[in-house]
Amino acid sequence: MLAGFLWKVPPALIAAYPNRIINIHPALLPKYGGKGMYGHHVHAAVIANGETTSGITIHYVDEQYDHGATIFQATCEVLPSDTPDTLAARIHQLEHQFFPSIIEQVVTTLG
Repeated sequence: MLAGFLWKVPPALIAAYPNRIINIHPALLPKYGGKGMYGHHVHAAVIANGETTSGITIHYVDEQYDHGATIFQATCEVLPSDTPDTLAARIHQLEHQFFPSIIEQVVTTLG
């Protein structure tokens, strides 16, 4: 399980553990993903583009940044008064609310 992990996972590790490495991203992928799209950068881009909804994506890791199959998404409203920091606070609430239970579900399913 990765959270806040900013390095690209080596292909050999991904090949050794296909659909077993999981990451959480602070936006609704496929939007606002990719190299350099993390933390404040994501929230600033969401606001700058006038999005009305953002959220989290829990996904499998593949050879590309923020590209693997989606396991789960949760959303929150982007308010007209939002700053990257206020949006990040709501995104963190979603992360804390959902990440542990989704990981538990995936691990239980994998056996």
